[in-house]
Amino acid sequence: MPASHPENHMRCEQLPPLAAEDHRCDVCALAYPEISIREAVSAIVGLPGAIREVVGAIPPEARRVRPAPEVWSVAEYLCHIRDVYVSFTIRLHRTRTEDRPALEPMFNDLRARRFRYNACDLETTLDELAAAAAGFCEEIARTGEHDWSRVATRLPGEHRTARWLVRQAMHEGVHHLGDIRRIGETLSEAPTDRRPT
Repeated sequence: MPASHPENHMRCEQLPPLAAEDHRCDVCALAYPEISIREAVSAIVGLPGAIREVVGAIPPEARRVRPAPEVWSVAEYLCHIRDVYVSFTIRLHRTRTEDRPALEPMFNDLRARRFRYNACDLETTLDELAAAAAGFCEEIARTGEHDWSRVATRLPGEHRTARWLVRQAMHEGVHHLGDIRRIGETLSEAPTDRRPT
């Protein structure tokens, strides 16, 4: 399984299916049915600091290097995680306030190319991630108990609850923190003459 599993960042424009409401991740051992909203918020609140620490431990020359052509660099994962919390804030808001809204896909690889993820200013992006995660948690706080079963759609036949949105957003952050950590461990042992892709 590629390191970028949750929404599959392979070079392919076809949208992968969303994880199921009862998804269980074989890599990071998260099981959606076992994640409460409170636990998800606690994990999301801690992510920006944890990601900043892990990124800071990776040699600067390794932060923009893809360990394999189909695996994002640390900089690309960082931008993606930021955009997850921006996008999921809007997704949760729409699910909370609209009747079965059709959610815009994130188009992860297109974002990475068009917005030049690998050329980002890392410190600025870390700050943006912290703001995006905080904004998402604020939107969660505005979601009432009666709202968690409200449904949104994406592709035909894909129906996901507001509760799923929070669990998925938590999973994206936790899973990709693990990806960044693994990339750092791999690249810190690799020759330093590799170039960013």
